[in-house]
Amino acid sequence: MNPTRVLLADDHPDVRSGFRLVLDSQPDITVAGEAADGTAALALARRLRPDVVLTDIRMPGIDGLELTRLLTEAGVRVVVVTTFDLDEYVDAALRNGACGFLLKRSAPALLVEGVRAAMAGDALISPQITVRLLRAMTKTGRPAVANPLTHRETEIVRLVARGLTNAQIGAELFISAGTAKTHIANIQAKLELGNRVGIAAWAWRAGLADPHAE
Repeated sequence: MNPTRVLLADDHPDVRSGFRLVLDSQPDITVAGEAADGTAALALARRLRPDVVLTDIRMPGIDGLELTRLLTEAGVRVVVVTTFDLDEYVDAALRNGACGFLLKRSAPALLVEGVRAAMAGDALISPQITVRLLRAMTKTGRPAVANPLTHRETEIVRLVARGLTNAQIGAELFISAGTAKTHIANIQAKLELGNRVGIAAWAWRAGLADPHAE
């Protein structure tokens, strides 16, 4: 299987270098190119046809939100990676088709997980943002929902709602990351949800999420 080809779009060379170091260390991911602004990133993406583009929001030329819209309309998966976790940025990025929204201060493992999630057709959002957004949903109340899940699946749903990656869920429950991934796929099928963000939202509606989690 060919490795996932990633394009990095960020106006800070040290950030791009750090991302390249993390991603190129993975056997299933390779950095195909770098761009220092949105306009160059768009042109490079059209030429290189990467599998996933990681983009900052605030860049010279086309900003990351507009770049996300243009690339996703062309069928390219985009993950936004930024310092700014403003709710309006998260909302705009997801509305523009982003497959994920990660904070630069997140652990390197989350960057890798974000690329893999995008390739799997999933969406990954930094835990801090997920918890904040989903907590806001509960302010208007939540209807009771039935829980068709097994005890183990319910445990995993609680951890997904906290924003944990597959590897972190595996460590928490003493199972492999692959087993956690399989459980999550089964949960999505049972609940008819498209990705782990949907699982987290369902957990909050079902009262399974910890309202004090960070």
